[in-house]
Amino acid sequence: MEGNGNLTERSNPQTEAHAEVELTPVTSDLLNDSPEHWEMNFHEAAIFLEEGENNEKFDSHPHHPDALPAYLLVHNSWYYSLGLVTSLILMFLAVTEDPAVPAFQLPVGVHGTIELFALAVVGIEVSLKLRWIGWNTILKHKRTMIKCATLGIMCIEAIIVLIRQSSHFRATRALRPIFLVDTRHLGGVRRFIRQILQSMPPIFDMLLLIFFFVSIYAILGFFLFSDNPLDSHFTTLFDSFVSMFVLLTTANFPDVMMPSYSRSKWNSLFFISYLCIVLYVLMNLMLAVVYETFTSIEKRKFRKLLLHKRKAAQQAFRLLVTKQHPNQIRFKQFEGLMRYYSPKKSARDVVLMYKYLNTSRTGVLTMDEFYNVYDAVLLNWEAQYSNIPWYHSAWMPLQSLCQLCLNVVRWNYFEHIVYVLILTNGLAMVSRLVNQYTSLEEAAHFFCASWDTLLFYGVFALEVMMKILGLGVAQFFESGWNCYDFAVIIATLFGVVIINSYPSFIYVVVFRPLRLLRLFKVKKRYRDIIGTLALLSPLVKSAAIVMLVLYYFFAIIGMELFAGYDMRNCCNGTAVEDFYKYSENGTSALGYYYLNTFPNLAVSMVTLFELTVVNNWFIVMNGYASVVHPATRIYFILFYLTTMVVLTIVVASVLEAFRFRIQYKRQTTKRDEEKLLHEEVDLKWEEIQAWVFDFQLLEKLRSDLIVGGTATYVGCRPRNREVLQRKMYQSEIESWMREAASADKL
Repeated sequence: MEGNGNLTERSNPQTEAHAEVELTPVTSDLLNDSPEHWEMNFHEAAIFLEEGENNEKFDSHPHHPDALPAYLLVHNSWYYSLGLVTSLILMFLAVTEDPAVPAFQLPVGVHGTIELFALAVVGIEVSLKLRWIGWNTILKHKRTMIKCATLGIMCIEAIIVLIRQSSHFRATRALRPIFLVDTRHLGGVRRFIRQILQSMPPIFDMLLLIFFFVSIYAILGFFLFSDNPLDSHFTTLFDSFVSMFVLLTTANFPDVMMPSYSRSKWNSLFFISYLCIVLYVLMNLMLAVVYETFTSIEKRKFRKLLLHKRKAAQQAFRLLVTKQHPNQIRFKQFEGLMRYYSPKKSARDVVLMYKYLNTSRTGVLTMDEFYNVYDAVLLNWEAQYSNIPWYHSAWMPLQSLCQLCLNVVRWNYFEHIVYVLILTNGLAMVSRLVNQYTSLEEAAHFFCASWDTLLFYGVFALEVMMKILGLGVAQFFESGWNCYDFAVIIATLFGVVIINSYPSFIYVVVFRPLRLLRLFKVKKRYRDIIGTLALLSPLVKSAAIVMLVLYYFFAIIGMELFAGYDMRNCCNGTAVEDFYKYSENGTSALGYYYLNTFPNLAVSMVTLFELTVVNNWFIVMNGYASVVHPATRIYFILFYLTTMVVLTIVVASVLEAFRFRIQYKRQTTKRDEEKLLHEEVDLKWEEIQAWVFDFQLLEKLRSDLIVGGTATYVGCRPRNREVLQRKMYQSEIESWMREAASADKL
């Protein structure tokens, strides 16, 4: 008996990401059935499955035994954490480097040494990766190539800084997030960035059209209004273009129109037509184009990942079959694979996964059955008798109490009573808010620590306690709403304790109104919105990290360009002069814009957030254009365009997720969803003995199975987007699989 492949040199490895996989067994001249041989095959097969799950190209697969130690070292949870911590340290160095808050600033030698040490850790990871990728294929790995180039530049700059013992213009510090995004923990962020890049062609097309109209109106505005000495918005062609671009964001409207409007009311048609065409038509049309592109990309991404997993399963299957049985996997090989691919699965879970995959009931897995291995790993198994109340073997009085609580919780009107109590709690809060108090501390105490607060806290705590006693801890926390209720109860108790101990800590007043969110569960539309937010949570986290990375990038460049400039009382003789007025005795209502500077990382990010909101953002831009150079407007325009593109894609993703959920709800009944999220498997002791030959494993299974009988288990899938997509694209998936099977035959 012999495995069909291992980590040995291959003259023609068919492991390209888009290469066809030969399904005939790969034989060897030497028979090898040693345990070490099979362990290596199990390990490599698990690596293939991991590459399929993480959407990694197969040409980064280790093809030689000498490369395996380096691969296993880098693909290790401890090393993943080390890479994440190192990347965060590199980014947080910007807080300690000049310019920085004096309290956090470190000497050049200290932060330079830390930077070199962190870069060395990253360099070790890159060198280990090249150990199994090889220099010949590095050009195919753009991410690795960019990382290597950035690492080399930063190492040279860090050494120069240490030698000179002073920093210089280092805009390359803005590239540090590359190391963070490349870590294993931020795979979702990389996928979101990839979607942004894939959405760029239609966005560029729309931006070109928008800029064409902006330019046309800028030229027309210059010739119409530049002769007005009181109108500074159209003095030159460049000023005209900048004014019309800012008008695209409506930040300078109607100020930009009023000088020409004062000369003739007909001039308003120029600005009205511009806003109607560019803002209300083209900008919304760009959102529609991005939405359509994003929707198609989402489906293509799902298809590509599905077929990539299929190829990974094929590669793993070839390593698990034997020469005598080249088209089937036995339990021994499947169990060995799971020891490396999903080591946290128990022996019982592995048996249940094998039985779930073996739809033919032959005791062996075929290739078509093995394709579902990723789905099998998702399932969390529970015994069927788990429907029996958790307290069935408890002390008799406790059983009676728990049964009473269960009956009350399952009473048809129980939830209605809870909603009435929540609404009454809201009315009590309103009555507290309208009263007059001598101080904020007194108002906060009466709002979140008065007798009515304690009364409702006790009632809601009793509700949670009854649910826990009736349903059991495990079943109670399976519901997201129950988890939310429990968290609000704990937060409310925390607020009562804090406000009584520290009356000046009035921020805890926010905890009491949180319970009102439960009322939004009553209406179906709100349930759909909250359900959409749950589906969007991974995407929202990825989008938030991308925005932080963008802020970091532009904050570093902003500090390098503008850190040394004092904006107080600047811009004299310009249209934004009044916004930068400063006096030690106070400032005007229009003032305080002198605070929008780039002296350190934190303040720079606040300034960038103000620019993101785009309200009066041109005042900051024109201020620096007056103090530094007119060309600095390019920095602010690029920041606006970048954030606009990202936020447009975020909006498109939200719309797509909401549409997807609505379609799913329309096409899927509660019963269909139960079938989708649950799988039932019967395990017969005699059947297991037919394909499990390990006596020690059988002894482990005795406690979970019924010797001589049948044990029933239910597997639960997570209710995530990927699982729901399999339901929505069921017909397409069947078509994709048929096409892939036809390609394999060819």
